Amino acid sequence: MTLLPRADDQTWFDNFRIGMWPDYFPNVQFSRDPTALDQLFRQITPDTGPFDVNVIVPAIEALFDKIGPGILVTHSKGGGVGWLSAIRHRNIRAIVSYEPGSNFPFLRDEVPPAMECAAGPLTALGVSGEEFERLTEIPIAIFYGDFIPEEPTANRGQDQWRVRLAMARRWAEAVNRHGGDACVVRLPDIGLKGNTHFPFSDFNNIEVANELSKFLASKGLD
Repeated sequence: MTLLPRADDQTWFDNFRIGMWPDYFPNVQFSRDPTALDQLFRQITPDTGPFDVNVIVPAIEALFDKIGPGILVTHSKGGGVGWLSAIRHRNIRAIVSYEPGSNFPFLRDEVPPAMECAAGPLTALGVSGEEFERLTEIPIAIFYGDFIPEEPTANRGQDQWRVRLAMARRWAEAVNRHGGDACVVRLPDIGLKGNTHFPFSDFNNIEVANELSKFLASKGLD
């Protein structure tokens, strides 16, 4: 693979909903210390190969073979890997997913049409009835942060999260309609404002973690 240098750090600033480069969103929970932004940009690396769920999912299976029953916590693109892992491994007793963005698995005859946004269409997956049923057998909580618009916008960074949140809500409704236990929580709706794509490293991460603890306790998993 040939890797070409690209000056696209500012694009990720927008994509991760820190602000609209170079301006930070008002009351954002991301540190405005220049060192924090420097560290974020230093952690952005190019893809050196394809994102292959047929490699990643077996790795998660191997982990749960080793550790036994547990709760899978996922983030961003890892959300899609989490759903597929739970389908295949019964040691995954619950999923907590922060800002999942893709690969929501619907029943094959219930896959919704692609959702259009400024960053391009968002599509869902289709799975068998047996596979989908597995997702109805475990509690699932999905958390999204702030600065996600309700209406379409020309800003790619924000608009892609508008459709991802909408797809997550549609997927959770489908899971629950078939007897499951899934919830989607938008943090500003419960009083936690200013969160970016990285709620666990934002200033209010303790409050965010408390919501995880509450969810686990409510399901007898703490």
